[in-house]
Amino acid sequence: MTQLAKIAVLVAAISTAGIVQCPAAESPPIAVEIESPLASPHPLQGYLRQTNSAGPSPAVVLLHSCNGNWGRLDQRWGKRIASWGYVTLTVDSLGPRGLKTCGEHPPQDLILDAYRALKFLARHPLVDPARIAVLGFANGGRVALTSVEHGFLEQASPNKFHAAIAFYPPCRHFKGGMTVPTLILIGERDDVTPAEECRKMVDGRDAWGISRQKDQGAPIKLIVYPDAYHGFDAPNVTTPSELLGRHLEFNQIATDQSVVALREFLDATIGRRE
Repeated sequence: MTQLAKIAVLVAAISTAGIVQCPAAESPPIAVEIESPLASPHPLQGYLRQTNSAGPSPAVVLLHSCNGNWGRLDQRWGKRIASWGYVTLTVDSLGPRGLKTCGEHPPQDLILDAYRALKFLARHPLVDPARIAVLGFANGGRVALTSVEHGFLEQASPNKFHAAIAFYPPCRHFKGGMTVPTLILIGERDDVTPAEECRKMVDGRDAWGISRQKDQGAPIKLIVYPDAYHGFDAPNVTTPSELLGRHLEFNQIATDQSVVALREFLDATIGRRE
C-alpha cells in the first residue's frame, strides 16, 4: 500500500469513527437495497432514516470517506441530521465492490454513487424530490462536488441535487462552477486536503490556473476553521496523531460550529416547509 493510501485509510477511519452525543433521531436506521442486483454489478446498499412528517420531507445523501465506515457515519451524522427533520440515506460505496478502502486511486464508477442514491430517494414516497442535498466527507466530498458541478455527469442525470456540502474535500481539480448552492467546511491547518486549494476553487481557479467568471455558477460558501486539521470532527482523535507527516486532530470548537453551519445551510436551501 502506498503512503497516500495509508493516509487515506487512517483518515477515513477516524473521520467516521466514534459517536458524538446528539439529539435522538425520529426513527432508527433501516438497511435498504438502493438498487436491484439486476441493475448493477455492484448494487449499492445503505442506511435510511425516515421522519415522522405527514408529507414528503427533504432528504440528504451521505457519502463516506475512503475507508468506508458507513454505519458509523450514519450514527454520527445521519442520526443528527434526521433529528432535524430530514430523511437521510448513508451509502455504502465500498462493501458492494468488495473493497475495504478506495486507496490512492478510487474506482472510476464510484463517482456515480451519489446519483444512484439520488435516484432511490427521488422515487421514495416520503421524500420530496425537489429538496434533496448531497453531503460528503473527504473523498465523499469530492464525489459530492462532482455531482453538482457543471458538466456531463450532472447534465446526464434526470434527477438533480438542490444543495451540496463537502467536509474537507480535495478541491484541487474543481473550477467551482456549481449548479446549486454549495457549502465547504475545512480546517486551515489541513495538510491532507489543503484549504488554499478550496479558496482557489471558490475564486474560480483550478490546478491549471484556468479561471471562470465570478458570476458563473451557484454561490459557494467556504468556511475555514483557523486551528483545525483534517478530520476535525472525529472525536476519537482528541490526542493529536501523526501519520507520514500528516497531522490529524479533533477540534471541538470547529465541530460545534460545523454542526450549526450545516443545519443553517440545509434549512436555508432544502429546509422543511410549513
